[in-house]
Amino acid sequence: MQLNPRAFFDFVRMKLFQGRLRAGQVEGLTAILDGWQARVGQGGTQPLAPWSAQPLAYVLASAFHETAATMQPVRETLAASDRLAIARLEEAFAAGRLGSVKTPYWRPDADGKSWLGRGLVQLTHRRNYAAMSGVTGIDLLADPGRAMEMPVSVAILIEGMRRGCFTGRKLDDYFGPGRADWVGARKIINGNDRAELVARHARVFAEALDRTPH
Repeated sequence: MQLNPRAFFDFVRMKLFQGRLRAGQVEGLTAILDGWQARVGQGGTQPLAPWSAQPLAYVLASAFHETAATMQPVRETLAASDRLAIARLEEAFAAGRLGSVKTPYWRPDADGKSWLGRGLVQLTHRRNYAAMSGVTGIDLLADPGRAMEMPVSVAILIEGMRRGCFTGRKLDDYFGPGRADWVGARKIINGNDRAELVARHARVFAEALDRTPH
């Protein structure tokens, strides 16, 4: 099996993007496919074993879900600025809508830096920025805003999910020859939150990756 880029984009355009792909969505999808190929050696126009498409599909689905289908790095709450994101998070926290949050991690620290969620998958808390600094080779503690850069965000997304940096669970725990736990794989990112929904998206991406040249 070999990935056919045109068939892939045609399929996801109709099945996931309501018949239209914007330039930013194409850019994001391409960056993830290229990033996967560079790190795993599969994807792009390289041969894919049937089972090896599944973890890539789940990575794509996670970005699709976490970015509200924009396929671009976003701030938590989809705010256009850190200041607006912080204000929205404060409002939600005060209203009791963030029940699982004990410490408001988005509040600026003594250096004025906020560790709110950023990227293709929401990277939150200073400790996670520190961990992903080692993975990406980018000093995210010096400038957490760099998590919004596409190459950095792609590295965080792919390596974080491959290595289990977010929750301790990783792609190999759920995908491999003869097994694919589409629903359980949500634990890589965020417990069981919207697990069925992300699983449905992932299956569509897997089918798109399986589009073969005609």
